[in-house]
Amino acid sequence: DSNKAFDAEKGLAPTVSESPEYEIQAGQQNELKRSLKNRHMQMIAIGGAIGAGFFVGAGGALSTGGPASLIIGFSITGLMLLMTMQALGELTVLYPVNGAFFSKHLELYDLTPGPNNLFRYACRFIHESWGFAIGWQYAIQWLTILPFELTAASITIDFWKGAANINVGVWIAVFLVALSAIQFFGVRAYGEVEFVLSIIKIIACVGFIILGIVIDTGAVPTDTRGYIGAKYWSEPGAFRNGFKGFCSVFVTASFAFGGTELVGLAAAESANPRKALPQAVKQVFWRIAFFYIVGLFILGLVVPSDNPNLLHAHGANSQYSPFVIAIRLAGIKTLPSIFNAVITVSVISVANSSAFASTRTLQALAVRGMAPKFLAYVDKKGRPIPTIILQMSFGLLAFVNLAAAGSVLFTWLLSLTGLANFFVWGSINLSHIRFRKGWAHSGRTLEQLPYKAKFGVIGSYIGLFLNIICLIAQFYVALFPIGGKPDVTNFFESYLAGPVIFTLFVGWKVWTRDWKMWISASDMDVTTDAREFDPAEDEEAKPSTGFMGKLKSGASAFF
Repeated sequence: DSNKAFDAEKGLAPTVSESPEYEIQAGQQNELKRSLKNRHMQMIAIGGAIGAGFFVGAGGALSTGGPASLIIGFSITGLMLLMTMQALGELTVLYPVNGAFFSKHLELYDLTPGPNNLFRYACRFIHESWGFAIGWQYAIQWLTILPFELTAASITIDFWKGAANINVGVWIAVFLVALSAIQFFGVRAYGEVEFVLSIIKIIACVGFIILGIVIDTGAVPTDTRGYIGAKYWSEPGAFRNGFKGFCSVFVTASFAFGGTELVGLAAAESANPRKALPQAVKQVFWRIAFFYIVGLFILGLVVPSDNPNLLHAHGANSQYSPFVIAIRLAGIKTLPSIFNAVITVSVISVANSSAFASTRTLQALAVRGMAPKFLAYVDKKGRPIPTIILQMSFGLLAFVNLAAAGSVLFTWLLSLTGLANFFVWGSINLSHIRFRKGWAHSGRTLEQLPYKAKFGVIGSYIGLFLNIICLIAQFYVALFPIGGKPDVTNFFESYLAGPVIFTLFVGWKVWTRDWKMWISASDMDVTTDAREFDPAEDEEAKPSTGFMGKLKSGASAFF
């Protein structure tokens, strides 16, 4: 019965005997459940996207670019993302819409309202064709990341000698079944799993920063290097491979920061997006400043960038994680195994997030008529069943990677995701810029916004500019790779997402025969689905002025 469309008037699911012409009208639709609590949103914001890109991929960036390039590249990407999240927060709080309208035979009743999804802002404030391209690229990105993360998590198990004799396919099956169960239990299960896993990752990051300081000062008895200080910034040097090495860091940073925007995606299923989302957006700064920048700075102090093991730091080769290498160089026993467990947890967390992101994006595309209609279905428990089944089916591709030729397929699948984040983040900034023009043209003021981006529209211009710079830098490295000559195959492996997005963009224009390049401010609809600003509710969201209120406010500001 939970898979039947919900009849809000009767409070029951329709039966087979009812008229096939029965339509669910507005107010009687199945909706994605608003089951995510404030604590879920905070943990998704702080630790949800910390995965193999940070714990493993940072080692490859350290090797190719050096410690200075690593910090500068991650700082630029972090600044860009900070601006992006502020823009996303303003849009998402203003338009916290969720739910799909359809008949029990999956015939869409109204394609205008729909799940709150990132590509909807591009459709609404840039152009529908660009929203179609970004939406499908985002869905493809997460569809293909799931099998990769399943394989990666299984490979990390080989770190322990006792598991080396067990076929990787066994672990893939175990993780796939576990992730499928989480998705079918609903969004609350996703939130609880991310809450626990994010806490583990945060503890690990804080623990490593403390340990790194101890190692750098020479306070570890088993470390024969003694006091290190900034030695590795002088020899082998702060930069490696010149400008190309610097440019190469941005792709790793993009992968490491990827998924931060999921806070905006999850807002559609948050119990109180008006309160939870602004708080979650603020956490992004602390994650960037503390976990990424401080953590990587400490890493560059204790691990030399010419360590040969860093050359293998890609994917989920956890034994070549720069964090594990740092611990081993200090001669500390047992702790590498513990940190490998953290990496395993992190990869599973990203796989869990990928399943959430792809299912919600595909469902939103279907609601808007940009994907097959049956994918729009949501049962009365708020589960997008068809998209969950599709995503888990993609997870089976992880078994293909076990074959000798499977790695070739995976390389091309992952090439679709390499630049996707930059296009998505740039689109969010551009959507915010265009929205502000439409908002002003309609005669509305900034005081009418329930949440305003801290850096205003200037922040979005900065974010868009930095996204473009990162795309240019990656184009340069893809065309002229480090230590190699221009090669067509290597170029498209690095830059395939770009041509795919523009093909989707042009394809939808041809399909709809809409040749306008963008939506003018005068044609924008900024009122539909907009959340009315309630000053009284805004006052309720503020902490009390008493001692406990101030204490809570201070703790919230720090964490």
